[in-house]
Amino acid sequence: MKNVLIINGHQKYDEVAQGNLTHAYIKRADEFLSENSFIVKHSTVESEYSIEKEVEKFAWADYIIVQYPVYWMGVPWITKKYIDEVFSAGAHSVTYTNDGRSRDDSSRKYGSGGLMNGTKYMLSLTYNCPKSEFDNKDGFFEGLSLDEANVATHKTFQFCGSTQMKTYAVHDIFKGDLNLENELSVFEETLKQNFL
Repeated sequence: MKNVLIINGHQKYDEVAQGNLTHAYIKRADEFLSENSFIVKHSTVESEYSIEKEVEKFAWADYIIVQYPVYWMGVPWITKKYIDEVFSAGAHSVTYTNDGRSRDDSSRKYGSGGLMNGTKYMLSLTYNCPKSEFDNKDGFFEGLSLDEANVATHKTFQFCGSTQMKTYAVHDIFKGDLNLENELSVFEETLKQNFL
């Protein structure tokens, strides 16, 4: 199990989000994985991708890293479009067979029809939101953890049978005092935990 697909889920907005931070994380992940004998392929949701070729990458991958900025509490819309197109096109062959339920077997539960069993995924997120808003009953997310606040993305992968690895997030990116090298070191430690 050495094949890693890195998905660049960035969506560009002039003067606000050029994609430089996303690229820095993808570059560090690519370097780390290559140095540790992983084979890496890339996908970019803002490119003119072939849905068929993206499905082939999902079939090839043992691991998937999804790197994206959190926009309005979720994935950028262009990333959601990519997910909808690729996951749906992989139905009955790569991503899922059905929703898992069976008229003949009531023990089969919703969300158990995935075909990506054995595949693991990692979310790597960039946030304007400060870290203090998570796991804080008085915070904006009312006590939700980082992973709970991103449940829709997690459940999409889990519906397809993929297993979650540790999530990474950088916070307060617009505050003006971001120490990128320090954050990339924390990111690399998360990669070590997940891949080594």
